[in-house]
Amino acid sequence: MQWEQAALGFAAMGSEARLQVLRCLIRAGHEGLMVAEIQDRTGIAPSTLAHHLKCLTGAGVVEQQKLGRSTISRASFQHIEALAQFVLSECCVDADNKKAANDD
Repeated sequence: MQWEQAALGFAAMGSEARLQVLRCLIRAGHEGLMVAEIQDRTGIAPSTLAHHLKCLTGAGVVEQQKLGRSTISRASFQHIEALAQFVLSECCVDADNKKAANDD
């Protein structure tokens, strides 16, 4: 994952409302939810919810699928896991290097 893509993903999750929507979709699992279901579970107004879903979808953390006149939104678990791995990929590297230098 590139820095720009990671920054976009984290920025999309940087609002309390979008994070609430994402957690709602994560709880729903791979089946996802219709927009009305997300609204019922979060209490976010329809026009505001549409904006948040557009932001999350644009960043790749949410996927949407049209089914007739309805849209199902799903958390993109693969992308979210890649974001987590991006952040954790260098965990403790400096501490390990310092320890190795002190052991010499």
